[in-house]
Amino acid sequence: MLPYTVIDVFTDVPLQGNQLGVFTDAARLSAQQMQRLSREMNFAECVFVLPAEKGGDARIRIFTPAQELPFAGHPVLGAAFVIGEPLGGDSVRLETGAGIVPLELRREGGRVVHGRMQQPIPTVRPYQRAAELLAALKVPRSALPVEAYRNGPNHVYVALESEEAVAALRPDLGALAALGDIGANCFAGSGLRWKTRMFAPGLGVAEDPATGSAAGPLAAHLARHGRIAFGDEIEIRQGAEIQRPSVLYARASGSREALTRIEVAGAAVIVARGAFHRYQEA
Repeated sequence: MLPYTVIDVFTDVPLQGNQLGVFTDAARLSAQQMQRLSREMNFAECVFVLPAEKGGDARIRIFTPAQELPFAGHPVLGAAFVIGEPLGGDSVRLETGAGIVPLELRREGGRVVHGRMQQPIPTVRPYQRAAELLAALKVPRSALPVEAYRNGPNHVYVALESEEAVAALRPDLGALAALGDIGANCFAGSGLRWKTRMFAPGLGVAEDPATGSAAGPLAAHLARHGRIAFGDEIEIRQGAEIQRPSVLYARASGSREALTRIEVAGAAVIVARGAFHRYQEA
């Protein structure tokens, strides 16, 4: 028997947000088994919980249906809810392939209802295949420089003129997949409220309902280009077009030359528990 939990992340409403499978006792699994189980679940990501090795509360491995990631936002936040609830405290430290990620937890009636993670600081560079990306997205231009931020996943940002333009996107997923393992993030908004969609067919995810690893760099991108101030917390809405509405909160601190802190926060709700009966390799 291999137990798992399903939790919807970046929502407080069951069956919305971004689905996550959390395998809470994965110590006996090989990487190949983890990958196959992730394809079987077919969520954007699954998390496999292992004993801590470097002083955290647990070690986790994160898989999309196509590959392993060193870090991803909604898997880390969702895993913190599942791991942190029985621990009873107001914080949890998770060991990831990108280092230890600390999270603060808020409880109501003993149940974890909100979490805030401190994400790895991303590297930033101009995206060299911007023209191909815009063609695949079927948009004529970006209102801000097209830049790539890597904090585990490699996220590229395209600014559109309006939220309606973001909602109307119908990208060429085959052309996007040909660009490799990027997340193509299209966004619009103003002030502290922004709308985004993220397409990552090269990672096995056609469109993601809520992308925690992209939310922090989006706040950094907006601050670096003068759309918000460093230290402002923005609200990000995502997922409505695929019937999984989600709400994320993100804040970037520092300066254009040096980011010092990236935080992403949101709610999550456990919706199911189960177990695999047959999962061994043939």
